Amino acid sequence: MSGATYLQYAAATYNIVDTYDSSNFFSEFTLYSGADPTGGFVNYQGDQGSASSAGLINTNNGQIYMGVDYTNVVSTSSAGRPSIRVSSNKGYTHGLFIADIAHMPGSICGTWPAFWMFGPSWPNNGEIDIIEGVNVDSTNDITLHTSAGCDINIAGSQSGTTLSNSDCNTGSGGTGCGVTTTTSNAYGTSFNNNGGGVYAMQWESSGVYVWFWPHGSVPSDVTAGQPVTGNWGLPIVAFNGGSGCDIDAHFNDQNIVFDTTFCGQWAGAVWGDSCSNLADTCIDYVAGNPGAFQQSYWSVNSVKVYQQ
Repeated sequence: MSGATYLQYAAATYNIVDTYDSSNFFSEFTLYSGADPTGGFVNYQGDQGSASSAGLINTNNGQIYMGVDYTNVVSTSSAGRPSIRVSSNKGYTHGLFIADIAHMPGSICGTWPAFWMFGPSWPNNGEIDIIEGVNVDSTNDITLHTSAGCDINIAGSQSGTTLSNSDCNTGSGGTGCGVTTTTSNAYGTSFNNNGGGVYAMQWESSGVYVWFWPHGSVPSDVTAGQPVTGNWGLPIVAFNGGSGCDIDAHFNDQNIVFDTTFCGQWAGAVWGDSCSNLADTCIDYVAGNPGAFQQSYWSVNSVKVYQQ
């Protein structure tokens, strides 16, 4: 992808199409109640009334709260710790997605929070993981998942962003094409201690691009609701399409998702790297230590969607 191609999109005019905030979030997003596809030790609460009564969701103080049960010990043989996963009722192809987040689940052993998008026929419609990490991670991982035939490059990304795998194919057991980042105060406990921030994800035919700003440093065009991505400098990551990946063939009709799961194929698999001093297994710890997860919640001011 040439710089000129990117700048064509960077300078594009975006208009607001959807605003999700405390006034409409839980009518425009649906709670998920199925099994966790990543094998997590989690019991997703799909009934809004029950989730509200249990204190797992609310819209107090003009913010969208999505938490987990941090009060009750649960059995290791149960489905898992009660938590929330929501998906937008509306699907999108292309756009600028701006999430103003006051708090995300902290850097806590056993947790695996994510803010992401995916389509109805996974991985054929693609997946875009905007915020994701596990256990005591202090920095964000950003990843794309597709069917075969998408090989990505990250030219034009900020310094410190490292491509861990260029092949986005997840359909045959691959891990997707992802990057590790070094952006400070952009994930977990450090994000929360710094007062939260704003993530922006631009998705067009040329590629997928992600920016982050802490509160207090958000561009004025974003706060004014008139975003101009060309003003923002290099993104944390530029996942470039072009000859290696036809973006439009691999990414379409995606819904917006927030969730917090536990253990599973990632957090559980790397338990021994940083958390084994707490318990023999991830499930043992998550089941028996509810109070550890009081900070495992999302508090979102708004998610705004813009399109050209």
